[in-house]
Amino acid sequence: MARQLISSGSIFEQQMAYSRAVVDGDWVFVSGTTGFDYAAMTIADGIVEQTEQCFKNIAAALTQANASLSDIVRITYVVPNAAEFSACWPVLQKYLGEIRPAAMMLSAGLADPRMRIEIEVTARKQSTN
Repeated sequence: MARQLISSGSIFEQQMAYSRAVVDGDWVFVSGTTGFDYAAMTIADGIVEQTEQCFKNIAAALTQANASLSDIVRITYVVPNAAEFSACWPVLQKYLGEIRPAAMMLSAGLADPRMRIEIEVTARKQSTN
């Protein structure tokens, strides 16, 4: 199966030479995704709202790859302020409560100071057998 590149249409993808996601066989690798609303090119102020938008963006990429949030097997969170991470836990529970992928959280600076969280996921499409 040929590699498939998924784009959100974000100008960032073109400027920084990356894809929102790459599909390789049953695997889907979703790039670090922030809380930008790519249609409006806006970003909310708070980590909770940004986390919600991250999952909307990730879900859209997975849909384009013929996958879904339930296919996520690994997730990495990057937050500039580790003390804020617990505020977004209810959002994580909402989207991942039944899925429970392997996870890791890092505290590090992000490319834009408005960004409060970035989320990267790896998914494996479930067999249709």
